[in-house]
Amino acid sequence: MAKPSVALEPQTDKLEQNASPIDLIVQELRQKGSANIQQKCGTMRVLDMSQPINLNNIYTSVNVLEKISGRRRLEIANLIKICVPEDFDRPGFGKVCEERVSGIKAVEKYSKLLVLGKPGAGKTTFLKHLAIQCNLGIIQADKIPVFISLKNFAEAKTKPNLLESLTQQVSGFLIDDEELIEKLLIQGNFFILLDGLDEVREKDSNRIFKEIIYLSEHFYANSFVITCRLAAKEYTFEQFTEVEIADFDDQQIFTFAKHWFQHKSPSKAELFIQNIKANQAIKELATNPLLLTMLCLVFEELDKFPSNYLELYKEGVDILLKHWDAKRNIERDKIYKNLSLQSKEDLLSKIALITFKRGEYFFKPKEIKQHITDYIRNLPGANTAPEALQLDSEAVLKSIEAQHGLLVERAKGIYSFSHLTFHEYFTARAIADNLEKINSENTWEFLGEKITYKSWREVFLLTVGMLSSADKLLLFMKQKIDELIAQDQDLQKFLTWVNRKSCAVSSNFKPVIVRAFYLDLDLARAYGVICGSLDLARGFDKTLTRALSPDLTLDLALDRVLALNFTLDLALDPDRVHADVFKRAINHATAIDFGLEGNKDSDKVVSPTSLSESLEQLNKQLPHFDKDREQFRAWWKDNGGAWIEKLRAMIVYYRDIGHHWQFSNQQKEMLKKYYEANQLLVHCLNSDCYVTQKARQEIEETMLLPIVEIEQYKNSFLEQRLQSRLV
Repeated sequence: MAKPSVALEPQTDKLEQNASPIDLIVQELRQKGSANIQQKCGTMRVLDMSQPINLNNIYTSVNVLEKISGRRRLEIANLIKICVPEDFDRPGFGKVCEERVSGIKAVEKYSKLLVLGKPGAGKTTFLKHLAIQCNLGIIQADKIPVFISLKNFAEAKTKPNLLESLTQQVSGFLIDDEELIEKLLIQGNFFILLDGLDEVREKDSNRIFKEIIYLSEHFYANSFVITCRLAAKEYTFEQFTEVEIADFDDQQIFTFAKHWFQHKSPSKAELFIQNIKANQAIKELATNPLLLTMLCLVFEELDKFPSNYLELYKEGVDILLKHWDAKRNIERDKIYKNLSLQSKEDLLSKIALITFKRGEYFFKPKEIKQHITDYIRNLPGANTAPEALQLDSEAVLKSIEAQHGLLVERAKGIYSFSHLTFHEYFTARAIADNLEKINSENTWEFLGEKITYKSWREVFLLTVGMLSSADKLLLFMKQKIDELIAQDQDLQKFLTWVNRKSCAVSSNFKPVIVRAFYLDLDLARAYGVICGSLDLARGFDKTLTRALSPDLTLDLALDRVLALNFTLDLALDPDRVHADVFKRAINHATAIDFGLEGNKDSDKVVSPTSLSESLEQLNKQLPHFDKDREQFRAWWKDNGGAWIEKLRAMIVYYRDIGHHWQFSNQQKEMLKKYYEANQLLVHCLNSDCYVTQKARQEIEETMLLPIVEIEQYKNSFLEQRLQSRLV
């Protein structure tokens, strides 16, 4: 054996006087190996990064679950109770987790740790961070860090064993004494980090497994951390404790973003966080560090997220399904030779559509395997023997879970899509394919039934973006929305009033925007749950008017007539009306020049003086609130109701607003669904979908109209087409 290339006797004047000879050697090896560890683990480069980035600049603390989520014994009913609120918007999959602990604390607690995680969960980054922290003496300060990529180790041409590989790496620290290295191993002076057990090829897996067993059992005093994907081949390391990397929570997402942008454009960090908070579907993707990195890269380039979220979701799917392994030159074993990546997408779309139609966000493996069996039995060259199909379906399920992470085991024997966003994406993909390739009547039928379901909102938005032309679907949605209240005479009268008011206003805005304004105006008073409160100064943030005209603010942009009507309608709110409020309303009303020449806001032509005088006369009936409040309260208790009705009658007479519609609870609920469905339709129109000008015009010109007016519009359109043909 060759002698050590350098003297290993440490200089006692430079190192601690009380340390043992072995401790001094360990410290010297740590120093000599520091550059090697920094070079191996100090940077990272993933996805479309143009250059490596310093790991310390973006690293965000990792939390782990000490109980693997897929091994908990829970029923679907338990998961639904935890995840799906009664007023369903989006199930919160992130709520389904055990108590989280710091990843660093888990490493300090367990000397042998197997860290499991979904694709892109940050396993390698965590392991590199451990190596750097050990290198700096922050953790495992008495040990020598050794980082080994199991994929590279397994594919080495010389086929060394793991002990030889470790020895070769330490030899790079200018030591060539195998006996000394073995002595250090026996005493437990190494922090051995083995990355990517799942990345080892199938033909090498048994050999690598035996190598790890040998090293960890014969040199048990050392600390070991191994990383592996969840649902990969089931390895049992008896001496190892298994933990699972938890999804990022909100704080980790925001911390990561601040780290990401701090050296590039600090101002973008807050803007990024605001955009994440504003979109729950995107925030769901951000719980995965790999997909969060993708979002940061996109935002860094565009200063915003694309208006068409479809492309963002598609990129996320492609990363997990195709690019993540390919960019790292990892070839996974093909579980089923005829199941291409395209076939996997088709299969996931089939599973998504079937389960989403049933409102099932969690499903048993037996059901998924049946869907897989039904799919692969029709592939070319498939073995259709029942036993073979069963084995293949099990293998395909594990392949999708382990290799791509698009399906995950939430509890023992209970699966879901890893993110609701992906469940919605693949559902929309299946619907778009059905509408364009099959045009099934069943598809149109259930779409009509789901148009008022909150849970289907994202699916409709994604579907219109996937279609080569969204005309047919958008017009179908418009028809179904109109049918929601077509048979209710009271609600049709209400829409007739909305249309009458909008026709009487001279405005630069499209008629549909003015109709939406009056719809918002009365619904905010009669049923505030629908629109929320309207604020004159800030404009509409979540109303239909705002959706139709994003830059609209009443006090600056709307016709003054509409601003006046808003003020008068506000005065009718019995919860707000008292002397001061009414006086402010009068002052505001008289200050607005609504008597422009030729303006008619209703069937009655009224001068401003008539309205002002009437308001002043009504105001005189009020006792002075400031002089004697008790007297005012007593008067209001006896006379307030009658006084409000006089005010209402006056405003109805002069401005044709403030009607007391007296809708029943059932009618309010129908109107709420009608309103929200129209909002969805507007958002679809405003998305980056392809819709012809003709279809867009028909939708906008008939939106929020009573059925009679819609039929008249269609008849007029048909007459025009007939005349053009005759000509």
